Amino acid sequence: MTHYQTMWQHIRRSPYQAMAAILIMMLTFLAVSVFAILIIGSTKVITYFESKPQVTAFFKDTAHQTDIDSLKNDLLATGKISSVKFVSKQEALTIYRQQNKSDPLLLDLVTADILPASLDISATNIADLGDLSTYLKNSPAVQEVVYQQDVVSSLTKWTNAVRIIGIVLIALLAIVSIFIMSIIISIKISHKKDEIEIMQLIGATKWYISMPFLFEGVFYGVVGAFIGWLFTSITLFASTPLLESFLRGIPVLPVPWYFYVGLLGAELLFAIVLGVFSSLLAVLRYVKQ
Repeated sequence: MTHYQTMWQHIRRSPYQAMAAILIMMLTFLAVSVFAILIIGSTKVITYFESKPQVTAFFKDTAHQTDIDSLKNDLLATGKISSVKFVSKQEALTIYRQQNKSDPLLLDLVTADILPASLDISATNIADLGDLSTYLKNSPAVQEVVYQQDVVSSLTKWTNAVRIIGIVLIALLAIVSIFIMSIIISIKISHKKDEIEIMQLIGATKWYISMPFLFEGVFYGVVGAFIGWLFTSITLFASTPLLESFLRGIPVLPVPWYFYVGLLGAELLFAIVLGVFSSLLAVLRYVKQ
């Protein structure tokens, strides 16, 4: 009888234990999938906001073009600016009309004269936003300064918190999975104690006896990981239209197919490691030679 046949025999003889092992592995990799998607998605959101104009300076109606050009050149000379773009009153009206094209009433009420010209500025380093904002506010040509440092900072803190919580939760679930799977396989080994002793008497090596149990641990890990990945992937795919409307144009969704494939590959590799390690804990304890 091959190792694979022996493994299937173990599983068929104790289906409830097998289901328990698969369930705990599924929960572990469900958490892995969810937190991986959250972390990668939030990182993309941060990158999106960082790529957008981070400081907008709105000019007074009395500001002259020479004052605006002078301020623009001074900003570029600081070395803290990655890009700066002047938006005229007419361009501001075009942007306003594009953003409110579904509401004709708002379009009729606004003309180019009442919209301010502005500078859209992106900093090389997010940490410089505060200094740039202060510098712009001190300019006599500037009426108002708006910058999104709070948005990016909040997103960064949220992402870091999710990462820490995810790592802790996944580590705890992985430990519980190892513990439960090790107990299940230990029970199976103890039930075959007489059979193992006979195999050792006729010359079977420790690793030959252990291989079916190692394969069994890998089986539980791989099946549990696949179910957890499949459930998360289907849920994410089904909820993509709703999430896209919530994110309002932020290019996070739809998730490309290669992300799903890469996530599955990483989880299967992790599952094999967990399965082998769990089985080894039981095997090294009960199978001695």
